[in-house]
Amino acid sequence: MQADDARYLKRKYKGGSLDVHPTEKALVVQYEVEATILGETGDTMLGERKECQKIIRLKSLNSNTDIASLARKVVEECRLISPSRLPEVEQLLFYLQNRKKSAEKKEKKQIKPRDLTPFEGMELDEEANINSIDDYVELLYEDIPEKIRGATLILHLARNPDNLEELLQNETALGALARVLREDWKQSVDLATTIIYVFFCFSSFSQFHGLITHYKIGALCMSIIEHELKRYDLWQDELQKKKKADILSKEYEKALKKYHGLLTKQEQLLRVALYLLLNLSEDTRTELKMRNKNIVHLLVKTLDRDSEELLVLVVSFLKKLSIFLENKNDMAEIDTVEKLAKLVPCEHEDLLNVTLRLLLNLSFDTGLRSKMVHADLLPKLTSLLEDEAQRQIAMCILYHISIDDRFKSMFAYTDCIPQVMKMLFDCGEQRFDAELISFCINLAANKRNAQIMCEGNGLKMLMKRALKLKDPLMMKMIRNISQHDGPFKNLFIDYVGDLAAQIGLKEEEEFVIECLGTLSNLTIPDLDWELVLKEYNLVPYLKDHLKPAQQEDDEFVCQIVYVFYQMVFHQATRDVIIKETQAPAYLIDLMHDKNAEIRKVCDNTLDIIAEYDVEWGKKIQSEKFRWHNSQWLEMVENQQMDEAEPFMYGDDGEPFLQNGDILERPDLFYSADGIIPADGAISPEFFTDFQNGDLLGPQGFPSSSLTDGYGQTGVTPARPATAYGFRPDEQFYYGYTASR
Repeated sequence: MQADDARYLKRKYKGGSLDVHPTEKALVVQYEVEATILGETGDTMLGERKECQKIIRLKSLNSNTDIASLARKVVEECRLISPSRLPEVEQLLFYLQNRKKSAEKKEKKQIKPRDLTPFEGMELDEEANINSIDDYVELLYEDIPEKIRGATLILHLARNPDNLEELLQNETALGALARVLREDWKQSVDLATTIIYVFFCFSSFSQFHGLITHYKIGALCMSIIEHELKRYDLWQDELQKKKKADILSKEYEKALKKYHGLLTKQEQLLRVALYLLLNLSEDTRTELKMRNKNIVHLLVKTLDRDSEELLVLVVSFLKKLSIFLENKNDMAEIDTVEKLAKLVPCEHEDLLNVTLRLLLNLSFDTGLRSKMVHADLLPKLTSLLEDEAQRQIAMCILYHISIDDRFKSMFAYTDCIPQVMKMLFDCGEQRFDAELISFCINLAANKRNAQIMCEGNGLKMLMKRALKLKDPLMMKMIRNISQHDGPFKNLFIDYVGDLAAQIGLKEEEEFVIECLGTLSNLTIPDLDWELVLKEYNLVPYLKDHLKPAQQEDDEFVCQIVYVFYQMVFHQATRDVIIKETQAPAYLIDLMHDKNAEIRKVCDNTLDIIAEYDVEWGKKIQSEKFRWHNSQWLEMVENQQMDEAEPFMYGDDGEPFLQNGDILERPDLFYSADGIIPADGAISPEFFTDFQNGDLLGPQGFPSSSLTDGYGQTGVTPARPATAYGFRPDEQFYYGYTASR
């Protein structure tokens, strides 16, 4: 409307409710504007009513502020508040002055899209009006200062979400903003920052992302960020040159002051541009385009900055990207972990938290875990176990690092083990956190760590809690401790009875398996196994659980077979097993089991039995012959043979060996991966010395595979009663673990 028509426009303001801002130190005034267009005679021709809101920010409000004086000043300067409401204003200001900071702190923890703080250059000496948008657009066609003013006025409108729909309809304004940004962003950082901020306001809502894509603002922001990072490198080089040229010169101080001013403005630009890209990356297709334009490298390069607000944004962006394999691989190719390690620990709680979460995502990669260790993150993460706010995430990262055997020993040189042991004992009778107990299980797989755990009353406390709570995971930890040779293994002698007593009881199967595994690790010369077997009546129990109906769990079967393997080393228990039980028969049935670990332990156990008992030795040889020659025997049975012909002939005319001849060749039956002599001569001591090799797995007992999850033992269909019922075409898969 032209100036000379102003007499025909009538505006009326009506005050509304008055309240405090939910998070800021500010008052919120609700009011109503009624605009009326009058004709020449004064009659109303057109009227419109609109509800509006004004926020009065009170930056100077603190605990020492004079509330009465501030309230009068607010009422005097804001015409929307009637002087009669002065007492109400005082009351609201008093509430703001005494409002607890906890709400503000909680709000700070989350990065909200439209909560970018105003930056230098956004201040205006007038209030932006949506009805004057055309005037603001005209300023975009003037010189740089006018362009900045016009863009800033539009920005003030865009920061109010109620105006976005109307701005969206104004293609002229948006097109002009996009054009000015594309043409003039190198001429003014303030101009570029302000215009990108306008589009950032749109990017906070998914329905407006198409608009930003249409004007190709995302691609332009990528180019701007790349350019600014190069400028930063040039500034750094120039500053270093001036410092070396004359360290005492005022010229350097002047250049340093200028540098800090430029750096502040540049970081404002980077922050708003990266925020816009972060919002756009909600669409995975858009995120892929960013990845193709090297977004990961740009973000990692920005980690060198000191601005905590900028770093929170950059690390949050990297964390979002890290869930995709391609982005994680990009981070692995550059020094991402090394730069993140410098941020741990830090005083900024939000930055520390998001950094740890990014490291947790990266710690699923073996190579990146190695980089974390070499970046000295192990002691840093250990120190964070004392911080309740960061403990859980730090524990998860340490757990992932503990998966690798090569890093387990490094925990012994930190305060980690005493801390986690204290956490275990502080849990009382409650169930442990899965991360905590799993971490301890992995640590216990290392001999030095296990020794530290047993120091003082460590083992006593662990056994007491495990037996009281019947916790299979804690017993798994104890089982891992028991596998190591050394003086502390003798500490288990006091608990043999307690462990053996659990096997006969109707306890949870997983708990019994761990008790069995612990007993099988106790290769202590002074331990009288015959007495243990008789005292706790274990032989019937073990025999019953090797029957076909009880053979559904590979882990269970493997541990029982391994117990027999340990027992055949001692004459007293060996005689009981051979002469008073049918255990050798069950072991023969399991000799051709689908599970490789079970087959291996069965073969080793049967080889020792065959050495000491002739009758069982013949049965074992016969079964091994039958199995190794099963295909040939099947061919013989199916072929119509001439009854008068005593031999079958091969292609070369020479006769095959008959059964009796083969049975005289023990080298065909004693097979332990080439470690047993052909004459069958072997002693129990040989097996004792070989326990640390591949025969029994890397940890000295059958189920030594290390996992990084919480998987359960594999369950298979019931096995046949004898090996003759075995079907070679059946395919089973097993998986069981000894540490987590």
